[in-house]
Amino acid sequence: MNLARTLASMALLLPLLATAQPLQPGAQDTPLPATSATQSSEGFSASMVITADPDWQQKWESPPDVAPRFDLATEVKEGGSLYILSFLSNPMLDAQGMTQVRCDLRISKPDGSLSGDEHDLPCFVTALETDPKLVYLSTIGVKFTAEAGDPKGTWTVAITVRDTLRNVTIPLQSSFEMR
Repeated sequence: MNLARTLASMALLLPLLATAQPLQPGAQDTPLPATSATQSSEGFSASMVITADPDWQQKWESPPDVAPRFDLATEVKEGGSLYILSFLSNPMLDAQGMTQVRCDLRISKPDGSLSGDEHDLPCFVTALETDPKLVYLSTIGVKFTAEAGDPKGTWTVAITVRDTLRNVTIPLQSSFEMR
């Protein structure tokens, strides 16, 4: 997986920037349980999902009263694809109603070398006209395709989400096995 494809894959999420969903119908005020892939701090929440669902976008764009469900993936075989998605909730708004959320993305190969390492990307910088407590899909996402020659073993994905207005940083981490 090369860096150019990583950046091109992130562009796939840009049209979805303004879409939002409740995590569960009526559950906007319920904090997410903390894991390495889901964290909350000072009212701001972020999470990462790794799924093999090629229809993840259709699931995300479901009606607001239907909570999207993604099948979590923990492995991929050569030729297979995974979708690494990041979500956030309750970003702080400035006086003009703008959010200022920035992200870092790092994908590490099994030997510790980097497949991708991007810093200070605008992952949710927008005028927000809906409830900030809804769950939003950020623009930081990647389609990972396991190619011949990619090393087998545990790949690690780290996304750092920063609400710069709130001055809160949330580190997220997950992994998958390439078989």
